[in-house]
Amino acid sequence: MAALTVNVVSADQQVWTGEAAQVTARTTEGEIGILPGHEPVLAILASGQVRVRQSDGTTVEATAEDGFLSVENDTVTIVSRNAALA
Repeated sequence: MAALTVNVVSADQQVWTGEAAQVTARTTEGEIGILPGHEPVLAILASGQVRVRQSDGTTVEATAEDGFLSVENDTVTIVSRNAALA
């Protein structure tokens, strides 16, 4: 099964990195869900939760604000001025 490579970073540290089955984040356009095979996208983050569902079904949650989300070739990068695990 295909997986996403996910990197969540803040201005001063790497918050979380790993593989995931799905990523959900809040953007200025609304909530977005990313699955493997998603077409490339660049979106501005709104303040809120980023949820990463791992292949084993567990979920990692982080808060993020003032940043962006990028998706390309099954790699999801979330860069935020202020991000931390919830």
